[in-house]
Amino acid sequence: MLADAPTIIRLSLHVLAAALWVGGQFTLAGLVPVLRRADREVAPAAGRRFAQIAWPAYGVLLATGLWNIAATHPESRSAAWQAVLFAKIAVFLLSGLSAWMHQRSTRPRDLAIWGALSGISAPAALVLGVALAG
Repeated sequence: MLADAPTIIRLSLHVLAAALWVGGQFTLAGLVPVLRRADREVAPAAGRRFAQIAWPAYGVLLATGLWNIAATHPESRSAAWQAVLFAKIAVFLLSGLSAWMHQRSTRPRDLAIWGALSGISAPAALVLGVALAG
């Protein structure tokens, strides 16, 4: 059985936004050492440019995540599903907060801490989302 059009749209937008948010962070993290060697200002400029794509993707994740919850049949919402949902919400919010703190940090130590925390929490939210999909 194929999914209906609203489900296809909802899930496609959610997956695309997750690919941009999570995949973009990993891509940028891999490029930063090379960019730093090129010029001290290139890495921060790349980060600012990435933010123009990443934050709208985060917003789409929030909107489609809420849509996903609303579209979940009540009989599918077991206690385990609800526990995973709350964990996903927590790590999703942590991912956004840590990315925001990373973006505003100026000290190398803070950049590393917040970047690492975002780099851990973003894929954790992705994995929990896959678990919720059943």
